[in-house]
Amino acid sequence: MNSLEQAEDLKAFERRLTEYISCLQPATGRWRMILIVVSVCTATGAWNWLIDPDTQKVSFFSSLWNHPFFTISCITLIALFFAGIHKRVVAPSIIAARCRTVLAEYNMSCDDTGKLILKPRPNIQ
Repeated sequence: MNSLEQAEDLKAFERRLTEYISCLQPATGRWRMILIVVSVCTATGAWNWLIDPDTQKVSFFSSLWNHPFFTISCITLIALFFAGIHKRVVAPSIIAARCRTVLAEYNMSCDDTGKLILKPRPNIQ
């Protein structure tokens, strides 16, 4: 391959990587919002559960039954983590990090948006 073909291949790779990462951004934002809302609900429910004087007097399961908001939000948060929300929230940065690992062999890197960063060749003496 000549250098013109190589440059075109790099440009095409960069366009595709940038496009893919930018397409993940809206979904990542929605997952972050869901995680924030459920986390705040769980924290609020936990606070109400802990300050309730009846929590100490009844069994654990009875106290959970008496606080359905906390119970439901806690179960929802656990279910979201089992479904992989922690990966969906950081998906673009995971892809960029993996690309940096592969590109390091070729003296290149990329930023968080997918733009390629060309590094100078090492001097061989």
